[in-house]
Amino acid sequence: MRQMVNGTALAFDGRAVLLIGPSGAGKSDLALRLIEGGARLIADDLVELTRDGNQVMAGFPATAPAELRGRIEARGLGIVAVPAAERPAALALVVEASASDAIDRLPEDQFSQWLGVEIPVLHLALMEASAPTKVRLALGRFSGSIIPPS
Repeated sequence: MRQMVNGTALAFDGRAVLLIGPSGAGKSDLALRLIEGGARLIADDLVELTRDGNQVMAGFPATAPAELRGRIEARGLGIVAVPAAERPAALALVVEASASDAIDRLPEDQFSQWLGVEIPVLHLALMEASAPTKVRLALGRFSGSIIPPS
């Protein structure tokens, strides 16, 4: 099974976070802040999801030009090189861009199906200063260990 997704994926110690939302929502901005804190870029703009047993793997699209690996579009700067993940990582969290006034203060855990596997979902205002910390806390909450910034 395979699915192409518009979004940005990052690796944290073998676990992937997928950032999704409309153009201009802040996916690349949040990705850059997470990379600054030690994450590695899996893919920007288009992410390939594949099923591996009971896991969904997020990877750089096999059909994408190799020279785009480790590259991200930084609005106002252009396409820049950043630390890249060497291999696909197990999808552990989906972060969906949301308006801050649409986010519950004390939400129930939410999940969505990706290639038949339930993955935790975090609704987040991507441009908030606390967004990178919230991603790390959510990743730790759902996978058992918090990823500290580098």
